[in-house]
Amino acid sequence: MALLALGINHKTAPVEVRERVAFAPELLSDAMLAARDFASLKEIAILSTCNRTELYCSSGIEGSRALLEWLGEYHNLDANELQKCSYALWGEDAARHMMRVASGLDSLVLGEPQILGQLKSAYSLSQEHGHVGAELGRLFQQTFSIAKQVRTDTAIGENPVSVAYAAVSLAQHIFANLSESKALLIGAGETIELVARHLSQAGVKELTVANRTLSRALSLAEEFDGQAILLGDIPDALAKADIVISSTASQLPILGKGAVEAALKKRKHRPIFMVDIAVPRDIETQVSELDDVYLYTVDDLKEVIEENQRSREHAARQAEEIVESGAHEFMRQLRSLDAVDLLTAFRSQAEAVRDQEMEKALKQLANGKPADDVIQMLARGLTNKLLHHPTIQMRKASAEGRTDLLDLVQELHQISDPFKNEKQ
Repeated sequence: MALLALGINHKTAPVEVRERVAFAPELLSDAMLAARDFASLKEIAILSTCNRTELYCSSGIEGSRALLEWLGEYHNLDANELQKCSYALWGEDAARHMMRVASGLDSLVLGEPQILGQLKSAYSLSQEHGHVGAELGRLFQQTFSIAKQVRTDTAIGENPVSVAYAAVSLAQHIFANLSESKALLIGAGETIELVARHLSQAGVKELTVANRTLSRALSLAEEFDGQAILLGDIPDALAKADIVISSTASQLPILGKGAVEAALKKRKHRPIFMVDIAVPRDIETQVSELDDVYLYTVDDLKEVIEENQRSREHAARQAEEIVESGAHEFMRQLRSLDAVDLLTAFRSQAEAVRDQEMEKALKQLANGKPADDVIQMLARGLTNKLLHHPTIQMRKASAEGRTDLLDLVQELHQISDPFKNEKQ
C-alpha cells in the first residue's frame, strides 16, 4: 500500500466540471465507504470544496484508475474524461501536495486560510467513520503542523485575501460608493461570513442574510446589524438588492432566471451585481443573459486573485521551502517505521531459531550428553541456521554481479574488506 492523492481542482477543470464531481456534505460518509469498498482501499478521506475535490488514501498500484472509475460511476461521468482533468500523486508527491493545499499554496487565492479548516473537517469526518489509519493519520498530523508553521513563520497569512474578499473587491470596482448599496447574501457558512465582514468594512450598511435555517441566518445577520430571511423569501428581497453574493451547499440552483427577471422589473432595470461562489452553482447560468445583471462565478475572480498572488510571491517561496522540508521529514518517518517493522520481524525470526536450537540442546542434556558437546552443537546449529539464507542470497548476488548487495552486507555486519591485503 502507498499514499495516493487523486483530485480535480480549479487549475485542471472549469467550474462546470468541478460542480459535477463535488460531494454534498451529508453524503460524504457514505461516499467514503463506497469508494473504499470499490477500490479496495486501506484508508480514505475526501476533501470537497468550491475549487477542488480530492481523495486522499492508502492504495495499491491500481488505486488511481479504480478511484476514477468509482468517481465516474458515482457522479455519472465518463472515467476517461475525468482522467483528462485529474491528477494522481503518489508517496512523497502526495504528501507534498496535501501540505501545499493546507498551507494555501495550491488555492485559487494564494494563502487563503479557509482551506485548512476544510481539510481538518475532512480528516475529522474520515476519522469519525474509521477510514483513517496509521499512515493517513500521520500524514494529516504532519500536514497540520506544517500549515501552522507556514502561517507562523511567513507573511503569507497577513491581510488574508479570500474568494470572499475578491468578490467584494470586484463589487468596489463596479459601485463607486458601496455605502449606498444594499446586499443580499445567500447562505450562512464561513465564506458568507467573510463576505459579510468585508462588505461591512467596505461601508455597506444594509445586509440581508438568506438561509435554509433561520436561526443561523439570524446569528450572522445580528453581527452586522442586518436582517435574516429564509430562502423562500429571496424573491421579495431580491428587488431591493444591488449586490447578491451566494455560497451554499445546495446541489440544485437556488436562484433562477424568472425570479431575477421579476426583480429587475420591480427595480425598473437598475442593475444587480451577482457573484456565485458556490460549487455546484447556486444561480442558474441563464441569469447572465439578462441585460441588467452582472453575474460572476469563482472562475471570474481570477484577475483580482492574481493581483493578490503577485504581492505574496516572496512569502510563498518561503512557504514552499517549509513544505518541502516537511514532506521529506514525513517520508523519513515513514521509512523509519518500515525499518521498525522489518527489525521486529528480523528479531522474531532469529529468536525462533534460537528457541528451536535451545530446545534441542536441553533435550540432549536431559539425555545425558556431555555439556561441552551440547554447547558446541548449539553454537554450530545457531550459526548454520542464522547464516543459511543470507549465504544463499549472497552467492546468488555474486553470480549476478550485484556488488551493491554484497557491499551492503559488509556494511551491515561491519566486515573488514576480504581483499584489503590484495589491494595493498
